[in-house]
Amino acid sequence: MVKEVKPLGSPCGKLISTRYILAILGSVGLGIIYGLKVNLHVAIVSMIKPVNLTALEDVSTNWTKLIDEETCEGDTATNATAQILESGPFEWSKSTQGILLSAYFWGYIVAQLPGGRIAELFSAKWVMFFSVAINAVCTLLSPVMANWHVAALIVMRVGEGIGGGVTFPSMHVMLAHWAPPNERSVMSSIVYAGTALGTVIFMLVSGIIAGNIGWEAVFYIEGGISILWLLLWAVFIADTPQKQRFISEDERDYIETSLHHEKSDSKDNTKMKMPWKAVLTSPAFLAILIAHTCSNWGWYMVLIELPLYMKNVLNFKISENAVLTAVPFLCMWVFSMILSKTLDSLRGKNIISTTVARKVATGFASIVPMICFIILSYLKCQRVVAVVLMTIAVMSIGGMFCGFLSNHIDIAPNFAGTLMAITNTVATVPGIIVPVFVGKLTENDESIRSWRIIFWTTVALYIVEILVYMIFGSGEEQTWNKANEKIGETQPLKSKLGQEKNEVEEEKV
Repeated sequence: MVKEVKPLGSPCGKLISTRYILAILGSVGLGIIYGLKVNLHVAIVSMIKPVNLTALEDVSTNWTKLIDEETCEGDTATNATAQILESGPFEWSKSTQGILLSAYFWGYIVAQLPGGRIAELFSAKWVMFFSVAINAVCTLLSPVMANWHVAALIVMRVGEGIGGGVTFPSMHVMLAHWAPPNERSVMSSIVYAGTALGTVIFMLVSGIIAGNIGWEAVFYIEGGISILWLLLWAVFIADTPQKQRFISEDERDYIETSLHHEKSDSKDNTKMKMPWKAVLTSPAFLAILIAHTCSNWGWYMVLIELPLYMKNVLNFKISENAVLTAVPFLCMWVFSMILSKTLDSLRGKNIISTTVARKVATGFASIVPMICFIILSYLKCQRVVAVVLMTIAVMSIGGMFCGFLSNHIDIAPNFAGTLMAITNTVATVPGIIVPVFVGKLTENDESIRSWRIIFWTTVALYIVEILVYMIFGSGEEQTWNKANEKIGETQPLKSKLGQEKNEVEEEKV
């Protein structure tokens, strides 16, 4: 019988167990990574060089020509002038801005697989430490590099991407070592929902700092504060419960007992060879890969381009923009916590299986935003309705944290870091394409006409995700997770173990 957890060894006393300290600090770490990723998306509005006086007069004179059935009636020359006056010193074209916003993903995509394997073979804790450290340093250097040359700022963004690219694989390895199966949805949601919470906080703070102090302060203040996390992570976190100093024996035994059936019989499962053929032909894994990639198109579309949509289509100023852009991500954080806890409770009572839980969460993350984007494509001047729909869409996307994003650990905990690295590498391609795609479509026409194409492209990818994941997705541990055992590669492990048990019983009879 599993013993009740009494987290007396927690550095916070009896109030919180050590594994949840890991989840909270992991969440804050990912919040920092995502916050430093998106701060440029807010600050860049204040960094672009204002147009000259003649152009400003032209806007005032000809603004009424822009008001048609696709433009909100509240648009005025005063509003346009206010947005221009919020601008900054750099004369960057739409294409250059798109390159700047996508440069992060150039580094992000190349760091995935190396980061995942290093985390599995050596130390996920220090991989995560490195990821936040390089992001903090590159952020602090960004104002200097931007004033020097736009290419130097692009290099900083690539550096941040390299650091950010190893975060999900390393945290997957940490969760595989620390999260009991019946708490996996909650712990995963706590960790990965930090991306939404970080987005909320940094967007709000970045808008306030840029509007009141200046765009340079956005990078100096946020980069400096982020360094404090490094000390907490280094002191209080360990790779496994066995290496953790601040943990009770009860909690250590509980975690080890809960995870025992998922561990390989190999004496050193951290050195297990990757079963590449089995992985790349596994329907359960390929379903995660496709779901992750398609979902990330919608995720990056709202994460990167939501401020632009708020400004160009709904005509909110930067101060309003930051608040209205952040609110949906706050709702996402709350929703993901409620959904994950509900699904874990239902799983714990054997009302639903892990497979059903993952599909329900993924369904929320794809079907609801798909409907919202279809409606948004045909809204004209209804700002309130548009904001509500965007909020619902972003909120629902939070289902991915306890959906397909947790699924790698279910099917193969021994290779969770590498599996996440593979899917996140492919799923990063939308992060590179989306800013360029949106930039090209909106360069000459920033109205809802261009955004209609963007939204329908997103809808098409959601349909692919829904069909594939609902048919092939699985929450069962796959046999290739035990790479040293000579059993079938496609049969779920539980089925095989049940078969072996029956054979033993027949022999006894």
